[in-house]
Amino acid sequence: MTTTLSFEARPRIPAALDRLEELAGNLAYAWDRDIRRVFWRLDQRLWLSCENNPKLVLRRIPQATIDHLAEDRDFLEDYHHALSSFDSYMASGRRPEIEKHLHPEHDLVAYFCAEFGLHESLPIYSGGLGILAGDHCKAISDLGVPFIAVGLLYRQGYFTQTIDAQGRQQANAHTVDFDELPIRLCRQADGGELRVTVELGERDVQLRIWEAKIGHVSLILLDADVPENGEADRAITDQLYGGDSDTRIQQETVLGVGGVRALRALGRAPTVWHINEGHAAFMILERIREGVAAGLPFDAALEAVAAGTVFTTHTPVPAGHDIFHHAQMRWFLGRLLGSLGTEEATLLALGADQHGGDRFNMTSLALRGSRFHNGVSKIHGGVASRMEAYLWPQIPPEENPIGHVTNGVHLHTFIARAWTRLFHDSFRAWRNGVLDPNFWRCIDSIPYDRYVAVRRQLKRDLLGDIAARVRRQLRRNGVPETIVARATRYIGDPNSKALVLGFARRFATYKRATLILQDEERLARLLNHPQRPAILIFAGKAHPKDQPGQALIQKLYETSMKPQFIGRLIMVEGYDMLLARNLVQGCDVWLNNPEYPMEASGTSGEKAGINGVVNVSVLDGWWDEGYVAEGQDGPNGFAIEPVDPRYWYSLLGDEIARRRRDEEEARQLLDILEGQVVPLYYGPDNEAYAPEWVRISKNSMKTLIPRFNSARMVMDYVHGFYGPAARQTARFTAAGHALAREYAAWKQKLHQAWGGVSLQAPTLPQVVGQGAPLTVEVAAGLNGLAPTDVIVECLLGVEVHGRFTVHKSALLHPQTAADGQIRFVGSLEPLAGRQCLRVRMRPTHPAMSHPGELGAAVWA
Repeated sequence: MTTTLSFEARPRIPAALDRLEELAGNLAYAWDRDIRRVFWRLDQRLWLSCENNPKLVLRRIPQATIDHLAEDRDFLEDYHHALSSFDSYMASGRRPEIEKHLHPEHDLVAYFCAEFGLHESLPIYSGGLGILAGDHCKAISDLGVPFIAVGLLYRQGYFTQTIDAQGRQQANAHTVDFDELPIRLCRQADGGELRVTVELGERDVQLRIWEAKIGHVSLILLDADVPENGEADRAITDQLYGGDSDTRIQQETVLGVGGVRALRALGRAPTVWHINEGHAAFMILERIREGVAAGLPFDAALEAVAAGTVFTTHTPVPAGHDIFHHAQMRWFLGRLLGSLGTEEATLLALGADQHGGDRFNMTSLALRGSRFHNGVSKIHGGVASRMEAYLWPQIPPEENPIGHVTNGVHLHTFIARAWTRLFHDSFRAWRNGVLDPNFWRCIDSIPYDRYVAVRRQLKRDLLGDIAARVRRQLRRNGVPETIVARATRYIGDPNSKALVLGFARRFATYKRATLILQDEERLARLLNHPQRPAILIFAGKAHPKDQPGQALIQKLYETSMKPQFIGRLIMVEGYDMLLARNLVQGCDVWLNNPEYPMEASGTSGEKAGINGVVNVSVLDGWWDEGYVAEGQDGPNGFAIEPVDPRYWYSLLGDEIARRRRDEEEARQLLDILEGQVVPLYYGPDNEAYAPEWVRISKNSMKTLIPRFNSARMVMDYVHGFYGPAARQTARFTAAGHALAREYAAWKQKLHQAWGGVSLQAPTLPQVVGQGAPLTVEVAAGLNGLAPTDVIVECLLGVEVHGRFTVHKSALLHPQTAADGQIRFVGSLEPLAGRQCLRVRMRPTHPAMSHPGELGAAVWA
């Protein structure tokens, strides 16, 4: 018997380079290319083999190498330049406008999310939600918002992807050594681990607390893998979105309840709580528990909690909203529910949705436990308002409290280094103009040759990377070298002029990755045109349990190996943040063709557009706003008009109607590519990057950079959500939560009375003269409510095909009539011609965060 022992020999960092560990420990390197360049220069092969992880590079670099570089003047120049850039960034203050909305000393935003996509070296993300959360944190750091983020530290994170010889996705779990990540363990004053405990069923689960630094921002990560926990409990934070529904409810309890307790253990006292998707909504219950423990009645505690809470919903797909059974709630959260000072039925009703029954909907909990709600694009805000209208049943969806903040992307992370160098040479003040649309007109001043040189270089870099990936993929699968050569013959050409089309994202079925294959013969002609060829690259993962999504990957791989497509259509494996950055920077055209209106926002097209890549997309999500931007000079991309399938549904049934819609939108897509994109790209001389194409590409950059970056997104949150939520927190917690108590009591009175209120229709003349005011008087039955508890408003407008459109409104004022009745009287000037008038009464209170907060209205 032979015993094999393993150990690791780590280098000693020379004194001249003693701050390398500091640089490796702050995720500012995720967007600061000067910092990444330092670690790349330490050892280029090691950097790649360590998957761009600075901390791991420092553990594995040979001592002789780092000792040599400590005396290399050229390397030291890069090192000190990176340190200067980092120190300057860390010394920077907050933007002045932040302090108009948030007090830097008293206010703190706590942002909870189940995943954070910051950099490939911290694999705690799966897709768009995580990347968005990462970009949010980065922009927060740039702007100096008082902020702390909370998530989970997964031992396996999400899976790495390979594709086998049959085109089947293989999900490969990768266990992470936390010592290799840019995180540190939080400790108590005596040096012991700082922990919190969460009750799950009859067990007390201990949680470690880790911290990652993102520039100025702290990200707190919870970890259940501690020796004191049982094996099943240690696995709770094992894998992102892994396991079954029981695993999910335990993960979400750790995130929501444990996250609040971790912030308390760290001495942090947020005034604004942001729930980014419903996974973290149990934080509402924990904060209510805190209020009840401090002596508040349940209803007042709920109002105090909701007043300072922001909720962002990210998906119109029903499967994206977590639903738990009541039995799961009782089993896993029974002890917590029992400490909230009210009946179980009242608590379970917080998660009730329109379907009723034994369902606890986390989105419903998040909406009832917050007062500031938003979707992530203008279209999605409307969709979410309609989806969740059951919470505000007596008012139209467009008047309920769900607004929108359109997602943006972190410019410094996703824009190519070649562009930032060109900006630095051409207009040095570009970093100060990130939010100014007028500033970016300067892109027009970039000479054609310099602009095209950057686009060619980015394409060359992308094709070289894709060719290397495809060779590795095919050779691993035992594909003959002759076929490997055919599959890479076009992408392997560093001087290729071919138009490169890209499609890369999560392979959910509604995103329709294979839509362009509806007419394979036509697509083959487009890609193989002798004078105007094109290359079509696909990348993306499907969830391991999503068999239809995996079938799309297999279909694309099989198509890529057909004689008419091999080398022209590529399905590349290993989709991650690194590959995504290369694709959005190097393609010429970015394709996106979701089922309308299922794309909540989408950000891959934003990342492409800020790099001068031209979008060809269905008018859904962000692109509906980005395609025609304010002040736009000419086209900045191409639009596929979504086909409304409702008429076909009524005649043909859902499935046939869906197929008709897909056929029509696929035809539009190919028409646009053949009739507009290809001719504009090649021009009359069949030369790549024709001047008209470059104009569209420049329009893409100058219109999208200032409007769809995450700094603009964060400022929208600060203005419209964080600032108001902080002010509501101050109001509701002052004087022993006096307003929370008063408002809760008032709402209880209102709910008891509202079913008995009434409003009589006014009597109006059939014809009135134009220019003279119209007096409106209605009698109201208030059922014990005071006139100050309600607002009565008169809405004037027109009705077409049963749809009433409001053109003007006026408030009616209460008067006590001789008979003791309350009447509301007011006047307004009529419109010209035939028109309609409606009168309604709705509740009002000074503590309301939104006029439609209660969702109650009575019409005359």
